[in-house]
Amino acid sequence: MLARVRSGALMGIDAVVVECEVDMTLGLPYFSVVGLPEGAVRESKVRVVSALKNCGFELPSKRITVNLAPADIRKEGAAFELPIALGVLAAAKLMEEEPLARYLFGGELSLDGGVKPIKGVLPLAVAARDGGYQGVMVPEANAAEASLVEGLQVLAVSHLREAVGHLSGEKPLPSFIRPAPARGRPRAQPAPLDMSEVRGQADLKTALELAAAGGHNVLLCGPPGSGKTMLARRLPGILPTLAFDEALEVTKIYSVLGLLGDEQSLMRERPFRAPHHTISDAGLVGGGPATRPGELSLAHHGVLFLDELPEFRRNVLEVLRQPLEEGSIHLARAIQHVTYPCRVMLVAAMNPCPCGYFNVPGRTCTCSENRVHDYHSRVSGPLLDRIDITLQTRPVEYHHIARESGEQPTSTHYRERVEAARERQRFRFREEPGVHCNAQMPARLLHRHCKPTPRAERMLERAVRQFGLSARAHDRILKLALSRADLEGHERIDDVDMHLAIDCRQMDRRGWLHANTMGGPPPRPLFDSREPGDP
Repeated sequence: MLARVRSGALMGIDAVVVECEVDMTLGLPYFSVVGLPEGAVRESKVRVVSALKNCGFELPSKRITVNLAPADIRKEGAAFELPIALGVLAAAKLMEEEPLARYLFGGELSLDGGVKPIKGVLPLAVAARDGGYQGVMVPEANAAEASLVEGLQVLAVSHLREAVGHLSGEKPLPSFIRPAPARGRPRAQPAPLDMSEVRGQADLKTALELAAAGGHNVLLCGPPGSGKTMLARRLPGILPTLAFDEALEVTKIYSVLGLLGDEQSLMRERPFRAPHHTISDAGLVGGGPATRPGELSLAHHGVLFLDELPEFRRNVLEVLRQPLEEGSIHLARAIQHVTYPCRVMLVAAMNPCPCGYFNVPGRTCTCSENRVHDYHSRVSGPLLDRIDITLQTRPVEYHHIARESGEQPTSTHYRERVEAARERQRFRFREEPGVHCNAQMPARLLHRHCKPTPRAERMLERAVRQFGLSARAHDRILKLALSRADLEGHERIDDVDMHLAIDCRQMDRRGWLHANTMGGPPPRPLFDSREPGDP
């Protein structure tokens, strides 16, 4: 007897429908699983047989063959145990096969028949909706996650007997209903790390507010103790909460890796990932034997913080160039090709030299000129060109250290302004799928939405000529100026917006490192915005 049950296999962050064909024929009792199963799937036959026996089902002494089709897709994990068990029962004529065609099934079985939670339930539910199935039957612990997909019946089971009882009609299960609606933008909670705790550095706070308003990449360069890491870790506190479609994309990634909390079915806050500088390129962008998402994708719609940027291996940094530009990473392996989304805000921090005190007033740098050049050359020009804001941090002065933190603007103040700017951008890009902020704006929309005043346009032209900026840097300055206009509520980019955007790209300027090596003053500001005839 042949029976068919359908489940799903993960490819990237999506699920592909897999047909579990169970054949029971005469022969010596033997249970085999074919169809490119990996170790955990091959072991599932032991748990399936034990679960069926402990639930009181008597299996005939026949040869059982399970085929997982299509056979060219690697099958991983324990999610196939529930569908295999149901297929064995249908093949043994212990239940009807017809109800099995309505749902996709997924679940791990314990030896007593209990159904344990699995990874990747949200992609499985999306595949069921797109495939025209009535619903999904998943572990009770994963039901809230599956219910995020609208228009789909979700059946939550905690035991194999419950699944059989529903499918046989003896004891139908109610459809799972979420206790609270998933849609809507929740009220922002106070940030656990507040901007008011950072003393001084008002210009850097303004730059981070600008970065948050438009989703721009940031590089902070300064001596130890100047607040680089402290500022970066407070950036998530001023970012807007995730919209529902953004939250769904992030949740799929965390679902595939099994990183959702026990009580968490939807990611509401933007992720913040801070990998150590010893990470490999596969750990950062994804890959490995199972082709899993990396830290770059785990930071999707959030912040990827790279502290001590020059300490990362050169090949690790260079793999960031294409994903930062395209917002996705394409991994081609011998067995499969997958694409992971990675729309991130890159925030990086570095010292000005190996000892950390190059050109710092009151401190002596012990590094030679060649050593400083070698240290900065670890960050390539093409990668630096993809960073919108590059600023130097200076040591905090005593009167700022002694000031009470309550005198500083709080994260709530910055977040309200950022939310207002992002709302303007959501309206601006309402007809552009996949574009949520100014930094994601493609080149075809640049001149439609970035309309500087004549004076601001002449200012940008002088900056390009004076600092030798690339075409990419020109476009990023325009986007940065537009974000500043959104923060201030301007319809057009004025000269103040443009000047601030240009001044936020200090490390683009020709001669920046040479001027500092010669002991000159810090480069802010080097750009003269005055036109001929101005006082």
